[in-house]
Amino acid sequence: MTLCSGPSSDNSFEQFIINYCNEKLQQIFIELTLKEEQEEYIREDIEWTHIDYFNNAIICDLIENNTNGILAMLDEECLRPGTVTDDTFLEKLNQVCATHQHFESRMSRCSRFLNDTSLPHSCFRIQHYAGKVLYQVEGFVDKNNDLLYRDLSQAMWRAGHALIQSLFPEGNPTKINLKRPPTAGSQFKASVATLMKNLQTKNPNYIRCIKPNDKKAAHIFSEALVCHQIRYLGLLENVRVRRAGYAFRQAYEPCLERYKMLCTQTWPRWRGPARAGVEVLFRELEIPVEEYSFGRSKIFIRNPRTLFKLEDLRKQRLEDLATLIQKIYRGWKRRTHFLLMRRSQIVVAAWFRRYAQQKRYQQTKRSALVIQSYIRGWKARKILRELKHQKRCEEAATTIAAYWHGTQARRELKRLKEEARRKHAVAVIWAYWLGLKVRREYRKFFRANPGKKIYEFTIQRIMQKYFLDLKSTMPSLSPVDKNWPPRPYLFLDSAHKELKRIFHLWRCKKYRDQFTDQQKLIYEEKLEASELFKDKKALYPSSVGQPFQGAYLEINKNPKYKKLKDAIDEKIIIAEVVNKINRANGKSTSRIFLLTNNNLLLADQKSGQIKSEVPLVDVTKVSMSSQNDGFFAIHLKEGSEAASKGDFLFSSDHLIEMATKLYRTTLSQTRQKLNIEISDEFLVQFRQDKVCVKFVQGSQKNGSVPTCKRKNNRLLEVAVP
Repeated sequence: MTLCSGPSSDNSFEQFIINYCNEKLQQIFIELTLKEEQEEYIREDIEWTHIDYFNNAIICDLIENNTNGILAMLDEECLRPGTVTDDTFLEKLNQVCATHQHFESRMSRCSRFLNDTSLPHSCFRIQHYAGKVLYQVEGFVDKNNDLLYRDLSQAMWRAGHALIQSLFPEGNPTKINLKRPPTAGSQFKASVATLMKNLQTKNPNYIRCIKPNDKKAAHIFSEALVCHQIRYLGLLENVRVRRAGYAFRQAYEPCLERYKMLCTQTWPRWRGPARAGVEVLFRELEIPVEEYSFGRSKIFIRNPRTLFKLEDLRKQRLEDLATLIQKIYRGWKRRTHFLLMRRSQIVVAAWFRRYAQQKRYQQTKRSALVIQSYIRGWKARKILRELKHQKRCEEAATTIAAYWHGTQARRELKRLKEEARRKHAVAVIWAYWLGLKVRREYRKFFRANPGKKIYEFTIQRIMQKYFLDLKSTMPSLSPVDKNWPPRPYLFLDSAHKELKRIFHLWRCKKYRDQFTDQQKLIYEEKLEASELFKDKKALYPSSVGQPFQGAYLEINKNPKYKKLKDAIDEKIIIAEVVNKINRANGKSTSRIFLLTNNNLLLADQKSGQIKSEVPLVDVTKVSMSSQNDGFFAIHLKEGSEAASKGDFLFSSDHLIEMATKLYRTTLSQTRQKLNIEISDEFLVQFRQDKVCVKFVQGSQKNGSVPTCKRKNNRLLEVAVP
């Protein structure tokens, strides 16, 4: 920011308004640096010696005052009826501003009985902050008048061309204004006011440039010129304020939150006020008292070395805390593993003891049943033997009686024999009945269906051995590993296949659980690209192994794109340099391709200026070929403002990624799927002309880079390898 003036009285109206803008910029510099710096010290109740500096508000008031300012008087002269000349304007300045300490003219100097021959009759001089500047009043009134008549503006608006209409908006019939057009000075004053209002909302950084000499030559240093620039740029006052002040300031709450870990009294939690905590912290760290001061709401640190020391201590403390957290976590992890193993051992031991007791009980029970059955069988056999013995005794008695009684006893003997046979039959039937009853009652205690039980036991043993062998031959946890141990028996085929399917699903889930949210998003985009381009676009296989980065240009870090970054308020999804194809001759121009959540922007690669801005709702289709090239066309909605120049034709090395991200972003914003057409011939709209883009096989001069050539007015041929 340098005050511009000529060595003589050649400065006219243009130089006057330029110097007025420099005065306003110098004023905002004073407000935002010197004045605000000292007011903050006073506001925070910090001991401070006030430093005087020159405030150029009086010069700005001389120029822009609404009643008696130079611009106001110039507008009044332009609007006044009658004969108006530059001399009448100078006479009015001499009448109103004659007593102003920063205004000089030949008449005002003579009124003060001063004879200044350096002031011509048709000039006036203003004492600016950088020095005195002489202005030639000739041409002020004519240059301040706006000679663009309303009829001319309306005639240019009726041309119908979009560019001409944008240059003459005041000719719009719907915005007819009967007031007289504002003067050039008023327009410039309004523009400067808008600039000042915008700068007041920002946090600007100032760069002071000092010219070492007026010859623009190397190795020449003019001390007088440099000292003069240092004085009128206000650098001496700024340096004095900075050297007498503090290098770093911060509110108590964030300061305590950042450095509380360095003090045992404030870590991990401070219960009192934030200022008291900061005082305790600095006292325990033994920082010299002259290195800091306590304000009402902030702490002020004088020397940067003190701040660097705090940062070094904090970094060392963070490493110690990280080591402590790691130690506690490892102890907790080992302790948790030990307790889990201990509980598992208790459960296994309990189940084993239960199994042993059940097995011992079943063996004892079977032995008791066998003994009981043997005892009952022995009793039944004893009864049968007694019955047989009784029978033999009776038969013997009958035989003896028969021999003794003789013939008289034969009939009685026959009766007795018949009775004995009946008793014998009864005894046999009774014995069989008792045996049948005993067998029916104790059949459930004897082993039944031994073949089925042996089969079940054999199957159980086979399955146990199968699972143990499968455990020792289990394949890796990689989802792409297709190895699987063979089955030992044919009847296990269905179970073997089901186990293989379950294991594959499980290890796929384990593999997916390792992904972060960012990795999941990347693979989702890769999956979307596979669904859109696999087996359709020849370029797709080469893009599978390349990660989708999106932001290939470091716009936030590169100062070259600061203007572009400030113009975009949304999150940038894609930032890539593409080649924009001119449909008139097939030549390409480098452009920055930017994709945000709502818009698609094209900016100049060298200057960073935005050339085109297209809302995503106006994008209807993306066309490309099936060949191994990076050409693609973006079709716009007919009738939209962005489609006034027609569709866009680009060439990019990241075609698959750009098309996929554009498809996903459009779907999330408009809830409609973007149409992606893959064909070796498609049409693009260029103003009122439709051009066919055709892809053909051909030899390449520049390796594998496709080339474009305009064949006729309606054909754009692309040669691909």
